[in-house]
Amino acid sequence: MLKGYQIIDADCHVLEPKDMWQQYLEPAFKSHAPTPDLKVAGERIFDKLSAELEHQTAKQVTRDHPMSVLNCFDSESQVRVMKQMGVDVSFLYPTMGMWLLAVDTMTPQLAGAFTRAYNNWLRDFCSYDPQILKGVGAINLHAPEEMVPELHRIAEFGCQAVVLRPNPVKGRLLSDPSYERFWTECERLGIAVSIHEGTHCRLPTTGADRFHTRFAMHACSHPMEQMMAMLALIEGGVLERHPKLRVGFLEAGCGWLPYWLWRLDEEYKNLAWEVANNVKIKPSEYFRRQCFISIEPEEPYLEQIIEYIGSDNLLFGSDYPHVDHDVDMSEKAVALQERLSKKTVQKLLWDNPARFYGLE
Repeated sequence: MLKGYQIIDADCHVLEPKDMWQQYLEPAFKSHAPTPDLKVAGERIFDKLSAELEHQTAKQVTRDHPMSVLNCFDSESQVRVMKQMGVDVSFLYPTMGMWLLAVDTMTPQLAGAFTRAYNNWLRDFCSYDPQILKGVGAINLHAPEEMVPELHRIAEFGCQAVVLRPNPVKGRLLSDPSYERFWTECERLGIAVSIHEGTHCRLPTTGADRFHTRFAMHACSHPMEQMMAMLALIEGGVLERHPKLRVGFLEAGCGWLPYWLWRLDEEYKNLAWEVANNVKIKPSEYFRRQCFISIEPEEPYLEQIIEYIGSDNLLFGSDYPHVDHDVDMSEKAVALQERLSKKTVQKLLWDNPARFYGLE
């Protein structure tokens, strides 16, 4: 708690131990456990990640989180940092898993084994302090037939949300008909769906076909893949067919949202006849009805964003312990109080993420 505010960290990350895959993979797949240099069957699981970038990233993480590094980012160190930042509840997303489950050429069977191994490890990781540590489950988009059974399995663990990549997987958009049963079950079970991008993956990614630096690729991939994921869910009728489904768009800021909603509403005004079977209301109305987006406290136009879309759909996450995370979430929360009303800050820090993740 910080100065009277309870805080939900809506987008925090774990750093999976490299040896955990060998421990948690099913026997038939243990030979495919990633090597220390992040290769599976001799192939790297990421794209265009230079040795220098790896070095600089490791150097910065060690500098920012020396005690967590010494403790291999275990559950105890995770809880300690959350408490230091004034966080009461933290929803945990993958790091290495964001790459490992984003190799387009991987067989569906192997991707499924990695998915189950990660979810089992995450269950055990969160068991250290389940009041603070809330795992966001992984789903195998490589095998649509496995999505619903795994959703049911992790729901039994107590998972209240799942994470999906916005990128196409094996040519399928998020609106692909083969995913329809999954959306139905997420809506029925009240499980939130978080869309989360990660640069350097081996899926089709905006910007990766023309740029080679993280500077350029990271700038493109996070907001632009989110824009297209939102479009897929609207244009493909997922939000129309599942009005109680809750979808969050994380780690891309919110500045792109007003333009994108305006643009989609303009297209709908002129071309509603073309998508009439799937889109019954303005795209911006779908967003306001059932979508959420994470903000960055430094975004200079935050007040204007709130004026345009309101404050009910905004989330706040630390991105800990990634190199671009908010080193001290409590400091960022204080900064928000200097710009926004107490009521709005309360929504960002607790009310909205509690509603998104179904904590009420």
